[in-house]
Amino acid sequence: IGEDVKPFTPEKTKEIVMSLQQPAVFCDMVGDWPALQWNAKYLSTVLDGKTLQFRLGLKTADLVPQFETKCSYVKATLEQFLAWSCGQPPCLSGPFSCYDYSKYWAYADYKYLARVFEDKPELFQDIRWCDFGFPGRSGKESTLWIGSEGANTPCHLDSYGCNLVLQVQGRKRWHLFPPGDTSFLYPTRIPYEESSIFSKVNIANPDLKRFPEFRNSTAHVVTLSPGQVLLVPRQWWHYVESIDPITVSINSWIELDADHEARVEEAITRVLVCAIKAAENPSDGDLWLNPTEVEATSHEINLQYLNKAVSAYLECQKTSVSEQAHSSS
Repeated sequence: IGEDVKPFTPEKTKEIVMSLQQPAVFCDMVGDWPALQWNAKYLSTVLDGKTLQFRLGLKTADLVPQFETKCSYVKATLEQFLAWSCGQPPCLSGPFSCYDYSKYWAYADYKYLARVFEDKPELFQDIRWCDFGFPGRSGKESTLWIGSEGANTPCHLDSYGCNLVLQVQGRKRWHLFPPGDTSFLYPTRIPYEESSIFSKVNIANPDLKRFPEFRNSTAHVVTLSPGQVLLVPRQWWHYVESIDPITVSINSWIELDADHEARVEEAITRVLVCAIKAAENPSDGDLWLNPTEVEATSHEINLQYLNKAVSAYLECQKTSVSEQAHSSS
């Protein structure tokens, strides 16, 4: 194949993405994407002193997952992050000065590029999901993840869509579990985050006395290298860890028809979780609400969510029924 010929056409790639029920790694699909140059050093130049929020966790593996509610948070520039991760003696007053690099990892995760680069929209075009059959989808519909060695996200599944992940710098190890393993992973809604269901098991160091069923799960382990794109199919569990000194990834969630039903389930969950916690002790809210859930909520707002989700779901059902009737006639 010529160097600039990709293994799949955009149409074929989209067909694979929308139908595949197993994780897959796409190679040689993004060689001409300018985003492949987005290493942390380049991004620190582009961001030019803009601060990002970093989540800090301990490198020692505990038996329980390091949920985001248990982490520390600092605001820092990428320049400060790079100096810290090179093991340079931290500046006495720097944001990372209290955190010994040998004991902690840092993760600027889940950063919406639309917000990070709101004043540099031309950069969105560096990411070309059109090659995967999604014309018009760019960095604007994508999320950025920058971590140091050991940075990780607790094992969870995303309620909506499937996920395309581009690895830009360093390697990440993905532990993926099929939807059929859900009961072996002891799912929980605390900490609560809309669209994420967490596992009570620390995948890296499982407590088999407490979670004996975890033995029955089957992990599909993938080491993702720069230039590769991982497809995480709908509702596959994943635990992700950075295994190189610095990692940069970019992902985009692809909406699916099945999301309409999932939105109704999520809206009901939101109503129930909030009602139960409010009845218990409203002041301990920060212990059960994931830091990504910043929106203040109320019973009324939750019911509006539910109402909208049900309406959209019914609308989708109506459309598909009329399409079927049309095709059969």
